[in-house]
Amino acid sequence: MGNLTYSHSKKTLVALASIMGIRMLGLFMILPVFSAAAIRFPNATPELVGLTLGIYGLTQAFFQLPLGMLSDHIGRKPVIFFGLLLLLIGSVIAARTHSI
Repeated sequence: MGNLTYSHSKKTLVALASIMGIRMLGLFMILPVFSAAAIRFPNATPELVGLTLGIYGLTQAFFQLPLGMLSDHIGRKPVIFFGLLLLLIGSVIAARTHSI
């Protein structure tokens, strides 16, 4: 019975590690491209580009645990829908922006 628990834990760990790896891959694929392309925006400086990328990482780090705990209390679907709504709003704002 101990092997069954270990096997289940190992599968869960591999699944979670894969999800986090794919999530980080998305960020790290865009970083070099964004850094090179962002300089073409009016008034863009290397400092503003770095600040923009840093804010993204900091908000993820800051909100990941509180929103995880919130999803444990109210359920995952409302938190996921809230996150998707924020993504939609942010994407619309980013698409309409012409400077950094």
